[in-house]
Amino acid sequence: MFFKNLADDITGMIARDPAARSRAEVVLCYPGFHALLFYRLAHRAWQAGWLLLGRFLSHLGRVLTGIEIHPGARIGRRLFIDHGMGVVIGETAEIGDDVTLYQGVTLGGTSLNKGKRHPTLGDRVIVGAGAQILGPITVGAGARIGANAVVVSEVAPGATMVGIPARAAQSRTKSDAFCAYGLAGHELPDPLARAMAGLLDEVTALKARIAELEAAQSGPPPPEGDGQPIAAAE
Repeated sequence: MFFKNLADDITGMIARDPAARSRAEVVLCYPGFHALLFYRLAHRAWQAGWLLLGRFLSHLGRVLTGIEIHPGARIGRRLFIDHGMGVVIGETAEIGDDVTLYQGVTLGGTSLNKGKRHPTLGDRVIVGAGAQILGPITVGAGARIGANAVVVSEVAPGATMVGIPARAAQSRTKSDAFCAYGLAGHELPDPLARAMAGLLDEVTALKARIAELEAAQSGPPPPEGDGQPIAAAE
């Protein structure tokens, strides 16, 4: 089973990375594969009750790859960690099959309790670079998490989440299509355009208000002859 899982991992990486030219290249050059190799060894030790050995193997994997996976995490088949530097997967995190994680992703906890405190990712989830998924929440199967999104609540299956805090984005593609970084083919909010539109609305409102004040101050024109001296009677 151990070697079967590793073979599945290699197959998944080749399927989702056009830069992968051979299985040998994945084995020798992909830090995501190396991290999974250390994780699967550490997880077996953890399950056998050798907790210190499990943590030590996990630490070695982190030092060599920059990817930190707690040996207590539960990871399914064909996980692809692309680039990988800075990825953190917590102790009670659960990851389904065919999941893709990019660099800088955190599956983190938000409490100090010893129970479930890390997220659960369903099958075929894609998490973009720098995204943070925090707490004992569930990300439904086929969901996409955009780059740098911060997810702190449940995510429906097939949804695409963007922003801080993350909200659903309008999709233009089929939910089962692979989207690199979890973003391709979706209507994403443009924060610069939104800010400019808000400023233009404020300028328009201010102009209208200034026009009202100028009209009120000017008042009606004075009657003809007002302010002229009265000629003395002859």
